[in-house]
This record gives sequence, C-alpha cells and structure tokens, in this order.
Amino acid sequence: KLQMPDARLDPKSRRRLARGTIGIDARIDLHGLTAARARARLTGFLTAAAQARNKWVLVITGKGRAGDGVLRREVPLWFGQPPLDRLVIAYEPAAAAHGGGGALYVRLRAA
Repeated sequence: KLQMPDARLDPKSRRRLARGTIGIDARIDLHGLTAARARARLTGFLTAAAQARNKWVLVITGKGRAGDGVLRREVPLWFGQPPLDRLVIAYEPAAAAHGGGGALYVRLRAA
C-alpha cells in the first residue's frame, strides 16, 4: 500500500522553494473552477508533470471566501486518493511570494 503523501516538505527544500533557489517546474491555477472540473484538470496536470519528470509544481487553489475555499480544503485530500496518491510525495502551503495559503508546493514522484 502506498503511503499518504506527507503534508510537510523537508525544511531545506521549503526554504529553497520560498527563496526561488529551487525552480518550480510547472504551475496550475485552479481557482474559480468547480471541484469536479478542478479535480479532472489537476489529475491531468500532475500526471503530465510526473511523466515530464517535473519534481516541483505549484498548485494554486485560491483561498475562497473567508479563507475556507472548497478547493483549498479538497485538493490536499485528493493527493491521498488514487490516482494522485501515486504521484504526490509531499506538499505544503506555498510561501507568500507564490500565493501563500492559496497555493501549494507539491513534490512529485517520477512517473
């Protein structure tokens, strides 16, 4: 059985992403989409990113009204479910420069 992705990146990688010394290989902006459309788009994006050997991607969920948006809440849950559980190693809210709580750094496993 595959493990649930770790919600935490290693601190060194997190710092380097925030500073920009690790490049983000790809990014997707889901905010404004319905949950169903966002999930389909995210699945396609992460599958393609893993196949392209991307290690680090940025997933922009938006914050939603009053900071409790559906995508902000749902996307981390999707990472633990098939097929994304095979692709995502770890994730964590992005630094303010990359969208803060409305975005996630995601570490991918090579497909």
